Amino acid sequence: MRAGASSVLSAPGIGIDTFGAIHFGTNITVHSPSARALTESATHSASAHKSLGKPGAATRLRPFMITFLDGILVEALPTQVVVSTGGIGYQVLIPLSSFDRLPAPGAPIKILTHLQVREDAHILYGFMSSSERDLFRLLVNHVSGVGPKLALAVLSGMTVANFKSAVVSSDSASLAKISGLGKKTAERIILELKDKVGVAAAWEAASASHAPTAEETQINDAVLALIALGYKQVDAHKAVKASAAPGVTAEDLVRQSLKRLI
Repeated sequence: MRAGASSVLSAPGIGIDTFGAIHFGTNITVHSPSARALTESATHSASAHKSLGKPGAATRLRPFMITFLDGILVEALPTQVVVSTGGIGYQVLIPLSSFDRLPAPGAPIKILTHLQVREDAHILYGFMSSSERDLFRLLVNHVSGVGPKLALAVLSGMTVANFKSAVVSSDSASLAKISGLGKKTAERIILELKDKVGVAAAWEAASASHAPTAEETQINDAVLALIALGYKQVDAHKAVKASAAPGVTAEDLVRQSLKRLI
């Protein structure tokens, strides 16, 4: 890090100085200030972070999440892609459901992401739709024993709509057919998503017999997105209902609901 530079945003183990250098532990990668990777605050610290206490050390202000990448698709494999933006190539792990929707290499791409920060690595997972990312987060955050690898396997082995239907109807046999899942994990997914999160109620509209309207679909998608972020279903539903209006998209509903919940 250059003398006198200070960190303006950081995640655990990541510092970004005012000259645009990203710090991963002791490794430094030059980052063009024009990079279009959008960052947003994921949580607010209970107290202000202190300086690392070393000369020239970065001052950590708050954690951040890379929520999407907007750039050029350099390489595409069934399980991962490389996206170039701002002179940096980001390796992103993806499910097969997203691979099927990728543009050709060399074409522009906007891919939604989820950043996992570990002690030994910072891993980006990518999705071509918000429903895929929401389901990924639901599985990782709310089902014991299910990590990113298994969550990607679920998305690779079943569409989001079919997964919703399986949970609503307690069809563990269909979930168990997914590679790497097994009967016990399939049963646990159904049990914990129903009992702990209450997802089944929000997904009732996904079943064919209920034929949701466009407005109901936006409301359900917004509720699921908030549940994926860690909010209780009852709170998410109440906030979304209070924010609902004709023609409002799920993304806008989530944004407005968050203002009510924070």
